[in-house]
Amino acid sequence: MGVHGGAEGAGVSVAHSDKPLVVITKPVPGEVLIDGAHLKVIPAQADDHTNPAARRARLLVGIRGARALLIMFDDRVDEEFLDACGPQLAGLCTFAVGYDNIDLQACAKRGVVVTNTPDAVTEGTANMAIGLLLAVARMIVRGDSFVRSGRWAAEGNDFPEGWMGQHLCGQTMLIVGAGRIGRAVAHRALAFGLRIMYASPTGKIDWEGAPLCAERVELDEGLARADVVSLHCPLTPATRHLIDGRRLGLMRPHAIIINTARGPVIDQAALITALSERRILGAGLDVLDGEPSVPTELAALDNVVFTPHIGSSERKYRELMTRIACENIAAILKGDRPRYPVTA
Repeated sequence: MGVHGGAEGAGVSVAHSDKPLVVITKPVPGEVLIDGAHLKVIPAQADDHTNPAARRARLLVGIRGARALLIMFDDRVDEEFLDACGPQLAGLCTFAVGYDNIDLQACAKRGVVVTNTPDAVTEGTANMAIGLLLAVARMIVRGDSFVRSGRWAAEGNDFPEGWMGQHLCGQTMLIVGAGRIGRAVAHRALAFGLRIMYASPTGKIDWEGAPLCAERVELDEGLARADVVSLHCPLTPATRHLIDGRRLGLMRPHAIIINTARGPVIDQAALITALSERRILGAGLDVLDGEPSVPTELAALDNVVFTPHIGSSERKYRELMTRIACENIAAILKGDRPRYPVTA
């Protein structure tokens, strides 16, 4: 991470600086350019993912005195966090498009401006959704393991009847959440000959015109008709377990579900049942409920493909996220309206 504007490690006093302090809760890719700010980066620790309580404790110390924060998607911003930072906090930017980890009402009450980095995650996450779809439909991960284990040489590939995957051309994809990422996935899906439906609270003219020619449907209807379901809605109280046991039961036996949104959008226990009983063909999951932990029953299934919440992780776009976050924070420090504000 390249840092400009003056920087220091976590735990070093900042009382000597008359510049506004900007704390970055974990090193980020690309250059951090915030003119006129004093930058402080909290180093990542090897046990951050296994000992979240220790990371939380380090954060609550490290953010003291910050005028602005650049936080990660798993940094919980609540009253405790805001108290630890102090009343001088003017704003924060989450290094993500989702902001379910932030208490927006608590921030608004304190006059803290919240921003995110939506445009920068679109392309990478859309690519991951399509990658997961292909991996499930064509059994790519299972095939890789089959070859590496020596089973191909020992058993053959049962040509021509073996390893027959699910075709995509002429099938129907339901996009749940008609935002930037969902639209980017829909455009990619056209190249595979998929027809597009979308579930959204409001109609989208740009979806229903060429080239997508998408059909807006109610969620239950779309689930019953779709061959592929791709989730791109934010996590809110209304979307938590949006895809529950009842709705999984509406899906076709050959259907595939892809989740690059947030894990709790799917009722994970119900998904395990649907996959283990082969009520649906398979799932591609970049996110999980309770991640990074994976239930043993889910990990044991051969009709699910996992990636470790890396949907936006393409170098170009992660560096763009850094640039957008810096622009947001610079605007906040100047008292200007940031490009990507988030409101409750």
